[in-house]
Amino acid sequence: MSIQTAPRRLDARQLLALVVDAGSFRSWDVPVAYADPSAAYASDLAAARQKTGVDESVLTGEGLVQGRRVALMVSEFGFLGGSIGVAAADRLTDAVERATRERLPLLAGPASGGTRMQEGTLAFLSMVKITAAVRRHKEAGLPYLVYLRHPTTGGVMASWGSLGHITVAEPGALLGFLGPRVYSALYGEPFPEGVQTAENLRNRGLVDAVLPPDELPRTVHRALAMLLPGSTVPVPAPDSLSSTPEPLPAWESIRISRNPRRPGVRQLLHFGASDVLPLNGSGQGEKDPGLILALARFGETSCVVLGQDRERGTEQAALGPASLREARRGMRLAEELDLPLLTVIDTAGAALSKEAEEGGLAGEIARSLNDLVGLDCPTVSVLLGQGAGGGALALLPADRTVAARHAWLSSLPPEGASAIVHRDTLHGPEMAQAQGVTVSALAAHGIVDHTVAELPDAAEEAPEFCRRMARAVEYELASLRAVPRAERLARRTDRFRRLGSAL
Repeated sequence: MSIQTAPRRLDARQLLALVVDAGSFRSWDVPVAYADPSAAYASDLAAARQKTGVDESVLTGEGLVQGRRVALMVSEFGFLGGSIGVAAADRLTDAVERATRERLPLLAGPASGGTRMQEGTLAFLSMVKITAAVRRHKEAGLPYLVYLRHPTTGGVMASWGSLGHITVAEPGALLGFLGPRVYSALYGEPFPEGVQTAENLRNRGLVDAVLPPDELPRTVHRALAMLLPGSTVPVPAPDSLSSTPEPLPAWESIRISRNPRRPGVRQLLHFGASDVLPLNGSGQGEKDPGLILALARFGETSCVVLGQDRERGTEQAALGPASLREARRGMRLAEELDLPLLTVIDTAGAALSKEAEEGGLAGEIARSLNDLVGLDCPTVSVLLGQGAGGGALALLPADRTVAARHAWLSSLPPEGASAIVHRDTLHGPEMAQAQGVTVSALAAHGIVDHTVAELPDAAEEAPEFCRRMARAVEYELASLRAVPRAERLARRTDRFRRLGSAL
């Protein structure tokens, strides 16, 4: 019989030693002062200093993470449960503000029971100043990464612990707003097991990954390589791009796009991106298999990717409102960090169900459109395969649109359009041709800028097709980075304002 042992938890100094390059850490901390602590509280502080060898519940400073300069703030749980009083809050706020002034990415490693009870309401309210500093850091376009450690609860989880651009968690960590001890004392029974765990939060889309501490340095380095500004060197247009595709029968393209062997967004990232860092969920307790959210790099250009996943399996038949809430998280991330946004459209349509209606699907489509047309960052959309209905429309508006040769876009699947007009589904091919769903029709109206060839069908040459599409994406992303913001936004508005005006 094997004996289960609790995982070893690192204290603040051990975590810093693991994450930063050897000898590179420099503390930013200055001696702390307390406003007339009671004798009992002073005794608690002295005991905590003696026990841990540190002077407060947080340590801050800077170091190199695989050669990259990073600001850090890390909790010491052994110091009064990592609780945050006024002095600790001031130390954290000072560190965030310094990181902002010095234009440094910031890594937080909380492990805390929350507010320091010995200091009462002032300590409780100190979470506001930390949150305000983190907000200003993010408004400056600087990355804020969070590594949730065991345990993180209360006011810390409800402030700076939950504001990361990317949030990962320690395996088996207790994470949540409510402290289990408080719940048990108030209600006379234990809190349900398995709820406040890192793994459950990942499954619920509240954290991006569960990660052992020894994987943190490499992950931070990869994330920052994509989150921080990269190369702005122009990329030459690939030979495979075409701006005037030859017309094809609409039904031929629709039939080809429905081939289950056709490559989707997963293959595009696998064969075409130089690095991919998956993200997870909406951050609001939802995770929908209909959408892939990731950071990716095409050539030397990083971006946020929102991809409708044709390999979503049987968990959900179509794109639902949770997928679009997750997509809107990606849009905010791209805008906050001034990263290009890439949307990949490949859907047979949005979910048509009671759950989708009650989940606010129509409103989420509207809000996705509203966000996309006004994003400050460069945007590129890719029509990769099927483009049916509101699910496709929700991710379409962009500065530039690239399409696979056999992609298509329509307000409904052709069979649905046939049902409305002819009261049967037999006229689908006829409706598709009449409605102008093909790439050549979209290009003629200025909606598709470039097409990528399929030789003759992407399903028959998936790796080569995905590499061609990736080169097209890299070209469009790099080209847009060189366009001034105001000009880019004006062009985006004009693109759709003029739609149909020549007819």
